Amino acid sequence: QVHLVESGGGLVHAGDSLRLSCAASRRTFSRHAMGWFRQAPGKEREFVGSMRWANGDTYYASSVEGRFTISRDRTMNTVYLQMNNVKPEDTAIYYCAAKAVGESNYNCWGQGTQVTVSS
Repeated sequence: QVHLVESGGGLVHAGDSLRLSCAASRRTFSRHAMGWFRQAPGKEREFVGSMRWANGDTYYASSVEGRFTISRDRTMNTVYLQMNNVKPEDTAIYYCAAKAVGESNYNCWGQGTQVTVSS
């Protein structure tokens, strides 16, 4: 089990950049995958992107492809979501999560961090 804490959210303008962080309480095993999700007011939670911890392979939702980038710092046990050219529709609470590679569901979740993009 991995305990996760997100940070870095805030108020930004459309077109700006923001980097979110997700710190793990202990070293993440290579069998884990890390995911980023978001939930906007009145909408269901949606997938943003994911990364295999072991090799850094990433996968992104089409809505953020080319704008968002997931990276990791193995020494710091931290995964990042770099958000570039943000849009008002990116406004949401962002969550990081962890799951075992090969499993369909994420079973460890952070508390979330609010991102608000003004037009």
